[in-house]
Amino acid sequence: MATKKTKPAKRKKKAPAKGRPRPKPAAKTRPKPKAARKAKVAPKSKARPAPAKTKPEPKGKAPAAEKALPPVKGKAPEGGKPTSPRPAGRKSSRRPSPIRRGPDGEILAPGDLLLPLGAQRAEEILYLFRGSTAAEHPVGEEAIAEVLAKRTAPDPGDRDELGRLLEWARERFEHGTIEPAIPPRANLRRTFQGVVERAKQRRREIGAFLRGLDIGHTETSHMDAHGEASLVSLMKLAAGLENLAEAQEPAQTDANELHRVFEQLEAATETLIIDVEQTLRRLRDRLRS
Repeated sequence: MATKKTKPAKRKKKAPAKGRPRPKPAAKTRPKPKAARKAKVAPKSKARPAPAKTKPEPKGKAPAAEKALPPVKGKAPEGGKPTSPRPAGRKSSRRPSPIRRGPDGEILAPGDLLLPLGAQRAEEILYLFRGSTAAEHPVGEEAIAEVLAKRTAPDPGDRDELGRLLEWARERFEHGTIEPAIPPRANLRRTFQGVVERAKQRRREIGAFLRGLDIGHTETSHMDAHGEASLVSLMKLAAGLENLAEAQEPAQTDANELHRVFEQLEAATETLIIDVEQTLRRLRDRLRS
């Protein structure tokens, strides 16, 4: 009896268990490309800093010259031989000329800048001795010698007279009361020319006092502020008197009013001289203590 052939039963695929992820097939990895040779890159040049903004120079003034840098040791400047820097502490051998010259180039003797031709009148000699006595380093014989050297025909008795005047100035400064000592003015003309003559005399008296301080090597930096300011004001007034002595007579003048104003100016200069004397007296007392 014939039998029917039966097909083999297909196997059922097993379902994956729940909870376990199906493993993914491994991804194919591509081989890493060979590293390309790094190209040589030229170094970037350093950017120059922007020039600093400078303030524009004011009109009428020349621009300041740039300071030249000192040459480096061992290196030669362009077109020259190597130079070595100057050793520290070395000073130039150039010294200023001790010769003093006037406005026209003439050679001035010591004191001519303050008192041209030296002290001539008795009033000028008194102010010269007041300055040399009150100076920071008081002198007497040097002041007398300068007066005698400036005289054209000195008499033998001049030294004795000068010695008495110097002793009066010393006694007044050392022990007396420093009071105004304006010399009396005789035979004054109440005119504009009379004011000019008084201005010339007062200018020379102030110059004689300043020359006395100069002989005694007085340093204004050693004075207090009040005395130094008085000395500066005295110099300014002396310059004003010099201008007045060269002034021309105006068209309309009141001579009496001019003389009255000049008397106030003369008293003001005497007050400044006394301030300087008192300042130098305090300086001497402080140095002695």
